[in-house]
Formats: sequence, structure tokens, C-alpha cells
Amino acid sequence: MKRRVFGITGWKNSGKTTLTERLVSELTRRGWRISTVKHAHHDFDIDQTGTDSFRHRQAGASEVAIVSGRRWALMHELRGEDEPALEAVLSRLEPCDLVLVEGYKREGHSKIETRRRGTKDASPLSSGDPNILAVASDHPLPDEALPVFDLDDVRSIADFIEISTGLTKK
Repeated sequence: MKRRVFGITGWKNSGKTTLTERLVSELTRRGWRISTVKHAHHDFDIDQTGTDSFRHRQAGASEVAIVSGRRWALMHELRGEDEPALEAVLSRLEPCDLVLVEGYKREGHSKIETRRRGTKDASPLSSGDPNILAVASDHPLPDEALPVFDLDDVRSIADFIEISTGLTKK
């Protein structure tokens, strides 16, 4: 079965993370099992200096798994390797109903673009990406050809994502 993937894309500070978080809440409330993939800047770290797992990575481990009775995480150090393609990351996820992908502007999955007044770069991404199916904005976009949602209208955006990805009620 092909994995259902839908993206939230946009320029920095356009509301991607807030919308993603709110969509995860809404879609899980509807009974869907949701996973997420977040594209981050080059030198992010989810580990803290001095922890055992940090020390393992600093010593040269390629992968470090942290496991407890409540959660587990796997960190993979690239050590000069190329960043993995989105498909490679998706292939490592457990089965779910939908993967929401935040970022990954240039990948070929269906997406909604977020736009917010006052962002440093406000140029529309949709004009150059046929995979952007709609726009979520905090201001009117009367000249936009794609469907436009209010950035805060999470229910309607979730409905749109369900329809676009073929999710049907359980």
C-alpha cells in the first residue's frame, strides 16, 4: 500500500509548525494515526551536551537509540553522508494513516502553502510548484488561483487534506 503523505510548506515564520501541530491534533481527534516528518536546518540537535547518548555520538557511534518505558528515539549521524531523501525517511516510519511533512519545499508530494503577513520572504511558492494544492493564509489573497483557507481554519484544512489524500472514515 502506498503511504499517504501531505505537506505543509512555506517560508520561514509563515506558520508551518503551528499549522502542523494543530492539524495533528485535529486529525488524531478524528481517529487517524498521524506521523510527522520535519525538515530542519543543517546543525540541529535533539540531544543535550553531557547526556549518555550525546557522549555515544561524540565518541563516533553512527546510530544511537534511546529507549525507555514511554518512548524511544533513534539518532543517525550523517558524518559526511548526504542528507537522506524524504522517501528514505518515510520508509523508516511505522505504518500510519497519514504522514504530515513540514518543510521539504522541493519534494513532489501534495502540499498546502502557508503565508503570513510580515514574513521576510513573501513570494508565493505555489506559482512554481504544481504539487501545492491550496494556500493557508492570515490575510486575503484575492488573486490566488488555488483554494485559499484562513490559516486558523484547521477543520476545513483537515477536511481538504482528508479529501486530497483519500482518507475515508473508519
